[in-house]
Amino acid sequence: MRWPSRLLLRLLRAALLFYLLLAVLLMIFLENYLVYPGVRRRGDDWEPLDLAYQAVHFTSADGTRLHGWYLEHAEPRAQVLVCYGNGDNVAAMADYLGGLRDRFQVSVLAFDYRGYGRSAGRPHEAGVLADAHAAQQFLARRAGCDMTDIVLLGRSLGGAVAVDLAARNGARALILERTFTSIPDVAHAQFPWLPVRWLLKTRFDSLAKIGDYAGPLLQSHGTGDTVVPFELGRQLFDAAPA
Repeated sequence: MRWPSRLLLRLLRAALLFYLLLAVLLMIFLENYLVYPGVRRRGDDWEPLDLAYQAVHFTSADGTRLHGWYLEHAEPRAQVLVCYGNGDNVAAMADYLGGLRDRFQVSVLAFDYRGYGRSAGRPHEAGVLADAHAAQQFLARRAGCDMTDIVLLGRSLGGAVAVDLAARNGARALILERTFTSIPDVAHAQFPWLPVRWLLKTRFDSLAKIGDYAGPLLQSHGTGDTVVPFELGRQLFDAAPA
């Protein structure tokens, strides 16, 4: 009876080792691929004739050259910084940005994270957050206002970027569309069979940051969202003091 028990134990150990090895390899090779799919998007219309905008350039804290579009309104009610989702770039957002400016009478800056669109570098969490900080500074200088006078609008991954900015720098208001508590929480919902909460280096932990922002908040989410569970948006909303 001992021999089958020992064999079973060895097989279980081998299976566990294989599972852990597979999980680590998946995280090493797929993490950036899954978190930043927009770096592979290059085929959008970068010169839309029906959109009035100015291409702008500025640098992040480490010297990475960043690209963005500034859509100026003649009599803006606010300055809005747009942080898009992980599969976009500013050209892909052209219609959205134009509609935002014209419908709400605001001036809008949208920028490409490092490695996205026409920005240099490769994306990683600290770099993307530094890029957003540089964008908020650039918009404040361009508009002649304080960073706290800027409305931050974030969509999906960009919501986590906007939360970080609001918590660190303040904002006139924070608008979040279908954003989440943290990247590991989203990954766990998509891959519950993997120990992603332990393995992922990318965090974007908005749940830990939202408490540092006490200004106005508008948050929207849909129960039909198949990527970011509605419950994660609800948890983030409930944690906000605003």
